[in-house]
Amino acid sequence: MINISQPTIGEEELRLVSEAVSSGWVSSQGKFTQEFEELFAAYCGTKYCILTANGTVSLHLAMAVLNIGPGDEVIVPDLTFVATANIVKVAGATPVFADVRKNDWCIDSDDVRRKITPRTKAIIPVHLYGHPADMTALKVIADEFKIPLIEDAAEAHGALHFGQKVGGIGLMGSFSFFGNKIITTGEGGGLTTNSEEIASRARLLRDHGMSTTKRYWYTQIGFNYRMTNMQAALGVAQMKRIDSLIAQRDEILSIYRHYLEPAGFTLNPSLENNRPVNWITCVLIDGIEKTQRDNIQLILKERGIDSRPFFYCLSELPMYQTDSQPVSSHLSKIGINLPTFPGLTEAQIKFISEEFIIAVEKCR
Repeated sequence: MINISQPTIGEEELRLVSEAVSSGWVSSQGKFTQEFEELFAAYCGTKYCILTANGTVSLHLAMAVLNIGPGDEVIVPDLTFVATANIVKVAGATPVFADVRKNDWCIDSDDVRRKITPRTKAIIPVHLYGHPADMTALKVIADEFKIPLIEDAAEAHGALHFGQKVGGIGLMGSFSFFGNKIITTGEGGGLTTNSEEIASRARLLRDHGMSTTKRYWYTQIGFNYRMTNMQAALGVAQMKRIDSLIAQRDEILSIYRHYLEPAGFTLNPSLENNRPVNWITCVLIDGIEKTQRDNIQLILKERGIDSRPFFYCLSELPMYQTDSQPVSSHLSKIGINLPTFPGLTEAQIKFISEEFIIAVEKCR
């Protein structure tokens, strides 16, 4: 089976994780946590990075830092991973779903403007599948209404919008280091910001709300959202070759384009003034229904090829059922993700592409 994704772990990762284990600092304290925070903040062009247990809790930490809760609304894209909306609900607030754009699959700033109410306390643009959202337009809206932007950059490490790295454009940026992400710590996440006040509050809440000057004295209710030193060691090693990993993913997408675009398929968007990253290869299959897309996946599985459907629209999920957004709904039904990870060979990509074309022809 050709997996949809797999981590790229080398000798340096093994060496640093072994060093962390041997040091005895296996929990959240140790030299690698600070080093990883410094490396990743510098990479994103931000002053601070606060490591967390995973990407979902880094988003929830952002909610907590801003005191978002009952009675508040947070605008999120309808087409994204479920965590983007779930953390809003966990905070006690209400997620409001905006549609995405046809050209980059990211949140539509015009629809965001339409969805703003006096209760709107944040906007979470998602850099979907590695393409930056239109942060320029969103910042105009955020500044006009004085609403903070929290970037969900879980899938977009290293992506650029007008030359600026994602995660450093809004008030805060949330990243995931899950095993299928561009760099990984197994599980893990991070919150980036240029605000010293936000960074300090995020660190306080991440560590149970414990005073920084009086040990075991708690000034407010907090969480245990910390990353371990062992995970951070893995992250430090991954940071040493993040640009190489991104370049390898770019090459994989280029090869997929060579085989699939002449056959009439639309792959990952890449708009002017943006430099997306290829977190995962995406293909739109025009003229099909969702059931046909699902059958294509079954055929690929029989041929030893793993795949994924596009995310379901959040508005269509049982706990959020409301009016779906037209572009999001359309993309959700015709999108498919194909295997993408450094180490995937051109011969494998050729095989996947050929089998994909055959499967589509059988199901149309």
